[in-house]
Amino acid sequence: MKKALFLVFTLAFLSSCSTNGVNNNNPFIPNYSINLTINTDLPAYSNLKFVSNSIYYAGVGAKGIYIFNTGSGYNAFDAACPNQAISACSTMTVNGINLVCPCDSEEYSLFTGLSTLKYPLKQYRVEVNGNSIRVYN
Repeated sequence: MKKALFLVFTLAFLSSCSTNGVNNNNPFIPNYSINLTINTDLPAYSNLKFVSNSIYYAGVGAKGIYIFNTGSGYNAFDAACPNQAISACSTMTVNGINLVCPCDSEEYSLFTGLSTLKYPLKQYRVEVNGNSIRVYN
């Protein structure tokens, strides 16, 4: 009986675990393999050394990615509107500390990835090593 109870609790515990606490299941944005390293010493990326600055990196993910300095680390999000099918208007643009979807004018926080709609921004993992920022999934 004790073994069965232990097994039930162990299975319940393991099934509740998550790799990063973010659910990236989104029917509008396919899963792309991302493994990108940028050097913040290069002029194109030097703005990332300052809090609340972001850069756009084209050619990866669904519509490129935005990398954002939060002050306590970095966030990386796909540039595709998370609540729209991929189309000509679904590449997000920056408005201060938010990304804006041109399709529906919805704003998403670069700090949290959230908006008032169902799906948040598609987030990628970020690893910092000195002046190098690695974005991957």
